[in-house]
Amino acid sequence: MSKVKLDEIDHQILDMLIDNTRTPFTDIAKKLLISAGTVHVRVKKMEEAGIIKGSSLTLDYVKLGYSFIAYVGIFLEKTHQTKFVLERLNQIPYVTVAHITTGKFNIFCKIRAKDTTHAKNIIFKIDDIDGISRTETMISLEESINDKKRLMHTIFNEL
Repeated sequence: MSKVKLDEIDHQILDMLIDNTRTPFTDIAKKLLISAGTVHVRVKKMEEAGIIKGSSLTLDYVKLGYSFIAYVGIFLEKTHQTKFVLERLNQIPYVTVAHITTGKFNIFCKIRAKDTTHAKNIIFKIDDIDGISRTETMISLEESINDKKRLMHTIFNEL
């Protein structure tokens, strides 16, 4: 599959949309001194190429009462149980991310909880899934880096 060619205008459009996906195309156009139609066409081109996949909303989970974050490394009894375990993890709404991994764990996931008691109940629910032999949990003390732009700018500089 060939790489899509993006120019500096595309980079700037993406930069603004990463800051706020709800930025009106007219505002982007004014800042870049181009027409709103040009912004629309370029965004559509990037969507069709699969570079832009939808748009997302960022919630402040702390304000919603979910300030506790933990990462759970999962050891499976047998690797062929991976799909089954992932389907069960997907049924637990507090499991927000799950990755199949190499190394120490078969699956590594992120959970969000209200507090330590709530997290304990979630982890016990994970432990009860058939096919899981054991888990190891790491508590996040603080999310120190969550920067979508750094990687994007590095990729643009490599193009």
